[in-house]
Amino acid sequence: MAVKIDEEKCTGCGACVDVCPTEAITVNEKAKVDEEKCIECSACVSECPVGAISLK
Repeated sequence: MAVKIDEEKCTGCGACVDVCPTEAITVNEKAKVDEEKCIECSACVSECPVGAISLK
């Protein structure tokens, strides 16, 4: 599995960054995931207020 961010839905709010235990997510205008750092804990999935993040 891997984290997928729907760039159409992402608002760049940063909620996912705040809950990521490995600092695998960064936000410029949209969130991006560093797949090498991501441990697929899914904390970001449940934290995203617009449902832009999923496990694929």
